[in-house]
Amino acid sequence: MPENSKVLLAMSGGVDSSVAAFLLQQSGYEVIGITLKMWSYEKTYHGKAGATSDSSFIHDAQALAKKLNIEHHVVDIQDDFAQTIIQNFVDEYFAGRTPNPCVLCNPTMKFGALFHYADLLGCNKVATGHYLRLKNENGRYFVSRGQDITKDQSYVLWKMSQAQLSRCLFPLGAFTKEEVKAYARSFGIESIADKRESYDVCFIPNGDYRTFLQLQCPSACESLRGGIICDKNGKWLGKHRGYPFYTIGQRKGLDVAVGHPIYVTHLDPENNKVVLGEKEDLLSQTLFVTDCNISKYEKLPENYRALIRIRYKDAGTMATITQELNGLRCTFDAPVSAVTPGQSAVFYDGDDVVGGGVIASNMNK
Repeated sequence: MPENSKVLLAMSGGVDSSVAAFLLQQSGYEVIGITLKMWSYEKTYHGKAGATSDSSFIHDAQALAKKLNIEHHVVDIQDDFAQTIIQNFVDEYFAGRTPNPCVLCNPTMKFGALFHYADLLGCNKVATGHYLRLKNENGRYFVSRGQDITKDQSYVLWKMSQAQLSRCLFPLGAFTKEEVKAYARSFGIESIADKRESYDVCFIPNGDYRTFLQLQCPSACESLRGGIICDKNGKWLGKHRGYPFYTIGQRKGLDVAVGHPIYVTHLDPENNKVVLGEKEDLLSQTLFVTDCNISKYEKLPENYRALIRIRYKDAGTMATITQELNGLRCTFDAPVSAVTPGQSAVFYDGDDVVGGGVIASNMNK
C-alpha cells in the first residue's frame, strides 16, 4: 500500500482518466473520483448556440466509478469558470492578445478545485490523466514530457506551484496513447477506448472563437467593425471586422488583395487597427515575458540557456534568458515567427519544464 494512499482523481469519462483510475487501483491507492462540470452550452452561449450540452461524460465517469466500486462526486463550478476563465478569454482578445485558456485554467480552476475537494475528502494526493511525468530534484518539483510526445501536455502546466505539484500524480506519464487504449480494452471498457478526443478549448467545441466572442459581446464586437487595415507604413489597405477577430500570423480571411501572401503582424487596439506585412515581418529575435513561474530551480540561473516553445504545437528554439526588472528577456539563437502576445513561452531543459511566462511583447516591434 502506498504511503498517503488516498487520492482524488479527476474523471472526465474519457479513456485517459479511466485508465488512470485502473492503474491507481492496481498500485494500491484508495481512489475517489470527481467530475468537474465547468461549462455548458446553455450557460456559456446564453441559450444562443442552438445546441444542448453533452452530459455523457458525467454518465461515463459515474459508470466507471460504479464498475470500480469507488466513491464518485460531481461538482458544478460553471459560475466560477465563467467569471475567471471565460471572462479572461474575452478580455484578452479585446486587449489585442491571443490567450491560452488552458494555461490559466489548470492552476486556478481545475487543480484549484481538485485540491479544495481533496482536502474536504481527506485525500493527500490528486491525480489526472495528463500525459506527462512529475520529477523532484533538489527539493524542487517540476513536470517533464511524458513517453508519448505527440500527446505531451507539459506546455499547459508551467504555471503550477510547488505546493500543487508536490501533491500530484500523473499515472499516464510512462505510456503512449495507444498503450492506454489497449489497457482500456483489456479492462473491459472498449467503448471508452474509442471515444472521441476532448477539445483544445473545451468551451468552444467547434473551434470558432470569433462566433463565441460575438455571442458573448455583440455590442462591443459591432462597435469595432470597420476599423482600418493598413501596412506597417500606415498605408490604408481596407477595413476589418474587429481586431479581436484577428491574430498574429493570420493569412486567410483578411479580405485584402495585394497580389501576394500577406499576414497579420500587429494588432493596435488603441487605434482599432490591424497591421499587415510580409512573411519576414513576422520574424523576431527577442521577446519579453511577464507573470513568470520557475519550477525546476528556486531562481533561474543567470543568462540561462533553454529551448523555448512559444505556442502549444511549437517544436521550440534555443534561446538565452536574462532577468530584467519586470520579467524575462528571451533572445533566440535564430529568429522565430509569429510571436503572439498572450500566448505562453515555456522553457525546457531537455524534456523538463524549467518554467515559463506570458508573452508580453515582441521586442522587435
